[in-house]
Amino acid sequence: MSQQAISAKKQQELQAQYSSFKDTLQAIAQKIGDVEQESEEHKLVLETLTPLPGDRKCFRMINGVLTERTVSDVLPALQMNADRLKSVLENLVKQYRNKQEEMEKWKKKNNVQVVQQ
Repeated sequence: MSQQAISAKKQQELQAQYSSFKDTLQAIAQKIGDVEQESEEHKLVLETLTPLPGDRKCFRMINGVLTERTVSDVLPALQMNADRLKSVLENLVKQYRNKQEEMEKWKKKNNVQVVQQ
């Protein structure tokens, strides 16, 4: 193989790896956005239900089925879900940062310079 063919193949491999990094980062960012939105919804509902009396009737959607509950039944489960979402969000942000650092190290190692983003 000529030097140009090897160089072109290497360039294609680097472009594929770069695209893979970018796609992964974009997917994680999308998940972060979804979890943030769901977390905000939970926060809003918690703020709405907290001042209400515990025996007040409320409705909760569980797997597409609307169920009748009381505020005192729903609040603990809602708080637990909100806490889990917060934990998931923290993990996703860590994953995003780690992947970004990995990409930067890869760029330095392979002497990759992005021409257009």
